[in-house]
Amino acid sequence: MFAIYKKELKNYFINMTGYIFIGFMLAIAGVFTTLINLMSSYPSFENVLSNITIVFLLIVPILTMRSVAEERHSRTDQLLYSLPVSVTQVVLAKYLAMFTVFLIPVGILSLYPLILSIFGTVYFSAAYGAILGFTLLGGALIAIGMFMSSITESQVIAAVTSFGIIFAMYLMGAIASLIPAGAMASLIAFLVVVVIFTVIVYSMTKNATVAGITFAVGAFLLACLYFINSSIYDGLFSAVLNWLSVFDRFSTFTTGLFDLTSVVYYVSLIVLFVFCTIQSVEKRRWS
Repeated sequence: MFAIYKKELKNYFINMTGYIFIGFMLAIAGVFTTLINLMSSYPSFENVLSNITIVFLLIVPILTMRSVAEERHSRTDQLLYSLPVSVTQVVLAKYLAMFTVFLIPVGILSLYPLILSIFGTVYFSAAYGAILGFTLLGGALIAIGMFMSSITESQVIAAVTSFGIIFAMYLMGAIASLIPAGAMASLIAFLVVVVIFTVIVYSMTKNATVAGITFAVGAFLLACLYFINSSIYDGLFSAVLNWLSVFDRFSTFTTGLFDLTSVVYYVSLIVLFVFCTIQSVEKRRWS
């Protein structure tokens, strides 16, 4: 596993992806630090992190698009399957390599509050709490991007789908406010989610029967619940979106509060999508 990790990490710097990722992230962080902390004399470094979360829309697809898709396209994934390691170890090695690349600029950003403290008062607990939240947010998005890369052979498709999903997550709070509070609107919205999930299941299994059963079961359960007690759906979809909002949860860390619930949420997302990636690769291995 460690050999695969070193190979993956080395590849990110051989093909310049790692340098581009680190350079772009530090450049954006430097601009906002200059504008917010230095020129405006505002001591809160957590506000810088809050403003630069938008960079995840670009840097995560770039970092993750080749993680599994390139192996499938070049058929070198068959070589990985012949190694004396499990698929779980292969996927974990790939994820840890990407996460290590992400941790390099985060580690450099961790020095910023110390530097800023030379020029004024910095609340270290708030600043480093926000850095922790920023790290967990990045780890969760990288896991999602890796999963998107595992269900296609095209790096371009992997990047576009990752961008689309992360962009939808970025706007999730705004989308929630646009959904009507009525029960029927929530039911339709949940049905759309079932359709999207069905498409993902089909992409992973290439089995129309399994995908069809997934949709039928999901739609049937939603319909039954609606006819039993439709009032349950009143404002439910908006509430679920607000609770699941990946980016909105990060805002808790920027207020200086340590939210254990959000930590558990981010870790759960990482575990979930790493597990889904393992299952996707396993399916490819035996197909």
